[in-house]
Amino acid sequence: MKRLGLLLALCLSASAAPAFAEKAPPPAPAPAPAPAKTGAATEVVKRANDTISGLLKQKPAAGSKEEKDLAAKVTSSVRDFLDIDELGKRAMADQWGKLSAKQQTDFLNLLRELIEAQYIKGLRSNLDYAVKYADETTDKAGNIDVATTIETKRKGRPISIQIDYVLIKQGAAYKAWDIKTDGVGLVENYRTMFNKIIAKDGFDGLMAKMRDKKKESGG
Repeated sequence: MKRLGLLLALCLSASAAPAFAEKAPPPAPAPAPAPAKTGAATEVVKRANDTISGLLKQKPAAGSKEEKDLAAKVTSSVRDFLDIDELGKRAMADQWGKLSAKQQTDFLNLLRELIEAQYIKGLRSNLDYAVKYADETTDKAGNIDVATTIETKRKGRPISIQIDYVLIKQGAAYKAWDIKTDGVGLVENYRTMFNKIIAKDGFDGLMAKMRDKKKESGG
């Protein structure tokens, strides 16, 4: 799948006054930022992030039993946190009613395998980042948005990436069904791609492309 782009924001500021200018009074101190409004959903996101990132930061030998065991733990953690079935149904909203029950099941199974393969691929990546948690809000439909900022580096330069997790409460649990990177959600991104591929190559063409992508990810 096409990876969501990263927004590189560089905030530069400078000021200079002529040497003969009267010295300006010091600026008034900026007001302290309001404390973030967080809740149970934020704790779920934090716990999932801490667990998955902790697993991904381990570096077992490629192909070893330790790596396979670690991959199984990553898969289990992803399933506990991310409702891939809900994500898939929403991403295929324009096509869902046109598919047979078997096609729907096959699609969701393959999407789940593909997303999990992408997470497992992270076992061999170098991860160095920090997560800051901001506000938690709920809309009229009951969707809970947990806003975070990822502080990391790209080519040696610091960057900030806005990540919003969209969750819904299922019984006593909270599950995420969308993840937005700098305002672009997985559901929106996938829906655009799925519709484009199906319009050109049909549902079978979409499944073939997803299988190829899974192989590229090592799945």
